[in-house]
Amino acid sequence: MPRILIVSNRLPVKITGESPAFTLQSSEGGLATGLGAIYTQHNTLWLGWPGICATDEAEQKEIGQLLAEKNLYPVYLTATEISQYYEGFSNEILWPVFHYMATYARYDTQYWDAYLAVNEKFCAALLELYQPGDIIWIHDYQLLLLANLVRKEKPAATIGFFQHIPFPSFELFRLLPWRTELLEGILGANLVGFHTYDDARHFLSACSRLLNTQSTFSTIRYQERNIVAEAFPMGIDDEKLVALTNHLTVQGHLNQLRTDFNGIRIILSIDRLDYSKGILQRLQAFDLLLQQYPEYRERVSLYMIVVPSRDMVPLYKELRNEIDKLTGNINARYSTNRWVPVNYFYRSFPLEHLSALYQQADICLVTPVRDGMNLVCKEFVASRVNHDGVLILSEMAGASKELVDALIVNPNNSREICEAMVTALHMAPEEQYRRMKQMRELVARYNVHHWVDIFMKRLVDVTNKPEQRPARQIGVFTQAYIRNRYIKSKKRLILLDYDGTLVRFYSNLMAAFPDASLLSILEELCADKKNTVAIISGRQHSTLEKWLGHLPVHMIAEHGMWQKKENGDWEETVKIESDWKQELLPILHSYTGRTNGSLVEEKSHSLAWHYRNAEKELGEYRANELISHLRYFVADMPLNILAGNKVVEVKSTEVNKGKAIEPYLSNESYDFILAIGDDATDEDMFKAIGKRGISIKVGTNRTAAGFCVDAIDDAKALLNFLPARFILTRMLDTVMKYLPYPSFIKLKR
Repeated sequence: MPRILIVSNRLPVKITGESPAFTLQSSEGGLATGLGAIYTQHNTLWLGWPGICATDEAEQKEIGQLLAEKNLYPVYLTATEISQYYEGFSNEILWPVFHYMATYARYDTQYWDAYLAVNEKFCAALLELYQPGDIIWIHDYQLLLLANLVRKEKPAATIGFFQHIPFPSFELFRLLPWRTELLEGILGANLVGFHTYDDARHFLSACSRLLNTQSTFSTIRYQERNIVAEAFPMGIDDEKLVALTNHLTVQGHLNQLRTDFNGIRIILSIDRLDYSKGILQRLQAFDLLLQQYPEYRERVSLYMIVVPSRDMVPLYKELRNEIDKLTGNINARYSTNRWVPVNYFYRSFPLEHLSALYQQADICLVTPVRDGMNLVCKEFVASRVNHDGVLILSEMAGASKELVDALIVNPNNSREICEAMVTALHMAPEEQYRRMKQMRELVARYNVHHWVDIFMKRLVDVTNKPEQRPARQIGVFTQAYIRNRYIKSKKRLILLDYDGTLVRFYSNLMAAFPDASLLSILEELCADKKNTVAIISGRQHSTLEKWLGHLPVHMIAEHGMWQKKENGDWEETVKIESDWKQELLPILHSYTGRTNGSLVEEKSHSLAWHYRNAEKELGEYRANELISHLRYFVADMPLNILAGNKVVEVKSTEVNKGKAIEPYLSNESYDFILAIGDDATDEDMFKAIGKRGISIKVGTNRTAAGFCVDAIDDAKALLNFLPARFILTRMLDTVMKYLPYPSFIKLKR
C-alpha cells in the first residue's frame, strides 16, 4: 500500500512543557479529532505545525525526535508567520469571506506575502518527505496554494485536497484580491473534496467565471489536466463514542449531572468562540423561550460550553463580551435559589465529560450561522445509545444534508429556534426513537473510516483514469476513408447506441420510437450478409423488442443486462441481486420531488433519473448534486453511477457496454468494426474496441472515441452513406457540403 502524506496547518498533537521535558497532548480541533484515529492505522505520515515557535536547533531536534516516533513531522513557523499567515490571511481574510461575513475581512498585502511564503515552506518540507508513489492529502483553507506548488515540482504526483470550511458563492469569492492565485492553487490537486455539493458547486462556478474553465458534471478541464471536485461528508469515530458511554469516568460524570440537574431538562450547546457559530442567536432564542413559555422556568436549563479561541483578537474579544453580557442578563432576570437558566462555561472539556453531557442532555442545539460540517451533532447522535433525545440543527451546517431527521432550523430566526425547542421538549418517546435510530444508523455507517476510504478510492480512481482527448471531427475525407474500409471488408460488426445516437431525446420516454428513415437505414444495413448489426442500449428489453423486434438486428438492453438470442428469446446475461434498488429509490424520488420535469425509471436491475424535461441549469445542478449524494451512499456497494445524456443511472459494476460486447470482439473474423454512441455509458464500449475498430461519439465532448460528429443527423447520414447504392452525384453532394466552393457553383444532375 502506498504511503499517505497528510498535510495540515496543525499536527494532531500539541507540544507542552519545556526542554528537555517536552510532552505531546492531543489537539482539540475537528480535523485532529476526525483523522486522529485514522492516521496511525495506515502507512501514513502527518506534516504540520507543532503549535510551538521553536527557534533553537536543539529544541527543534528534540521535538522532531519526539514527533517522529508517531510518524509526525513538524514545519516550524516564526511568531511573525503565525501572526500574518495564520491569524492574518487565514483568519482575517479567508475565514470571514468563506463564512459569508466579508465585512469582517481585512485585505492586507503583508498577510498575502506571509501566506505565500508559509505555503512555500510547507511545500519544501513536504518535498523532503515525498517519494514516488506517495499519495498527498492536503487539508483546509490555510494551505490553498500548496497543491499547485507541489504540482510544479512533481507533475505526476497524486494530490488530494479537502476543504473543511464552506466554499462561498462566486459573488463573495470574487471579493478576494488574490482569487485567481487561490483557485490555481487548489487546481493543483487531482481531487478536490468538500463537505457538501453546494460548496463544490460554488467552487466549479468560481473556476468557470474566473479561469474560464470548462466542466462536465464534477470534472474541470484546466491546463490539459482533469480535476474532479465532489462532496465527501466527513464522519466521526462513532465506535469510540459508543465505547465511551460505558467508561467508568464517564459514568461518574453522568451520575454527577443527574444529581445536579435532578428534575431539570438540559439543552446542550458546545461551540468554539466564533461569530460563525450563532451563539448569540442561540441565547436570544433561549431567552425568548423563557419569556413566552414561563412554564419552562425552573424546568429547563441551557448548558453552554464555549471553547476559547483567539479571544485576544478585538472582534472575538467583543463577541465574548456580548456572550457574557447576554448570559448574565438572562441569569439575572430568571435565576432562582434552586435554578440557573444558563450554565455557561468558557473553557474546553475532556471528551469523557462531553460524553456524559451528550448522554444526559435532552436536546442538543447546533445552530451555526455557517459551518462546513459540524461534528458536534454527530457526536451527540452517536452517544445516544438508547435512541432518545432530540437534535436541533441549523440548515447552514453541512451535517443538515445528512441528518434530515433532526429538527432543521434557520439559525438567524430566533423565533423558529424557540419553537423547535418547544417541539423537542414535547416530542413523544416513540418519535424520538424513530428519528434518532435513523440518524444513528447513518452516523455509524458513514463514519470517519468510510470518509477516508471513499476519498482515497476516488483519488486513486481519478488519478489512474486515462485522460480523454477531443475526438477528430469527421469530414468528407474521413467519411470516404471509413466507407472505403467498409467496402473492402469481408465481415463487419456495427454497434449502435439508441437514444441520442439514432433518435433524439423526447419529453416522453416512449415517444422515441424509430421513424421510417431510421428503419430504412437499419433494414439496408441488415440486408448485407456481411454485416452484423447490434443495437446496444440502456433501454428496457421489452421496449427494444416492441420497436425493433421485427428487424434481424442483434439487441442488447440495459447496458448489457439483457441480450436477445438467435432464437428470438431474451435472457439475462448476468444474475445479480437488486435489493439495493429499494434503498436508493427514496433518494431518487426525493430529487424528483425537488426538480420539476424529472422522473425516475426503474429497470429490472438498474435505476435511472431522467431530467430531460427539467429547466437546463436546474437539471444539471440537481444531477451533479444527486451524483455526489449517490457516490457517497453506494461506496460500499458493487454499483456504478453513470452520468449520461440528461440521465443519471445506477447499475451493477458487473454490467457495462464494454463487457456486453466482449463476445462479439472475441470473434477474430470481423475485419471492420464500427461503434457509435453519445454519452458516458458508451465510453466503455469505445475503450473495449480501442484501435481495432472505428469509434464515433455523437457530440463534441472529450471522449475515448477516435472520431466525433456534431449531431444525430450526422450519425444517420454516415450510416446511410456506407451501403454501395450511392451514385456519383450523391457523393459529389457530400463533397460540396464540406469543401469551400463558391456558393454560385451548383451541382447539375
